[in-house]
Amino acid sequence: MSIAGNLYVMPLRLIFMGTPDFAVPTLLELVAHGHEIAAVYTRAAKPAGRGMKLQPTPVEQEARRLGIPVATPATLKTAEAVAEFRAHNADAAVVVAYGMILPQAILDSPKLGCFNLHASLLPRWRGAAPINRAIIAGDAETGVMVMKMDAGLDTGDVAMAERLAITDAMTAADLHDALAPLGGDLMVRAMGALERGKLQLTRQSDQGVTYAAKIDKSEARIDWNKPARAVLRHVHGLSPFPGAWCEMGIEGEQVRVKILRCAMADGSGVPGDVLDDHLMVACKEGALRILDLQRAGKAPMKAEDFLRGTPLKPPMRLT
Repeated sequence: MSIAGNLYVMPLRLIFMGTPDFAVPTLLELVAHGHEIAAVYTRAAKPAGRGMKLQPTPVEQEARRLGIPVATPATLKTAEAVAEFRAHNADAAVVVAYGMILPQAILDSPKLGCFNLHASLLPRWRGAAPINRAIIAGDAETGVMVMKMDAGLDTGDVAMAERLAITDAMTAADLHDALAPLGGDLMVRAMGALERGKLQLTRQSDQGVTYAAKIDKSEARIDWNKPARAVLRHVHGLSPFPGAWCEMGIEGEQVRVKILRCAMADGSGVPGDVLDDHLMVACKEGALRILDLQRAGKAPMKAEDFLRGTPLKPPMRLT
């Protein structure tokens, strides 16, 4: 219970909807700040690992550890699913990377609405892959936003936002790990304002709308005929998954290698040419030094470790 002025304000009764590890910090923050989580909705467990055993989502694992009831419906569009959702009698729903579209009947169920944590500065990068797309596009900053959901794709009114600078050194994994706790803190503040009746909503601008389409593996091949910074952002935006790749001539055969991390370097040459024995590679403008990479079927490794077993020197070209 919190105090607003001289009035006691009860914590909210919430439904939490999320799936990947990005959503876990928000769930933990809501619990830590006293909100009642009536139920957690997440995607069903999938086979994974060598034994292909069913692997619950990170959100389900955390919810069960906390003793929160878990629901994994295959659809939310049936009358039964809507009735089950309504039966939780929630004040609001919090949605973080759930991975399933919420039909209007679900959006209308909680008394105060459904609120989504989105990993971009809306209306830029609406859609499935905002973290990756912001890096690949060369954006200088991104952030997290709390939005009251409507039937559109990330088109709802925005309540709160936090910004974060994107450096050239950041991979998608780095940015993900920075935004996840930032988002948890932001959502807690938004729900605190909501319980006090103080949450203010602002309509999204119609200007600057961009869409973050899901990453397709066909995008992953590296084009050394681009400027070095564009290649770097492409590599980092796809790291660690699906991983930007090129081919190297190793032991007489062309081998696919993922480049996971690189840095700008002072060099020039024919695009794709290896310029020294420390994995400096020429681009159309400038050069990059490869720092981390992964050979197909092998674990990721530092460039120096890779080079001990696979020395690569000029003249050699990556394609």
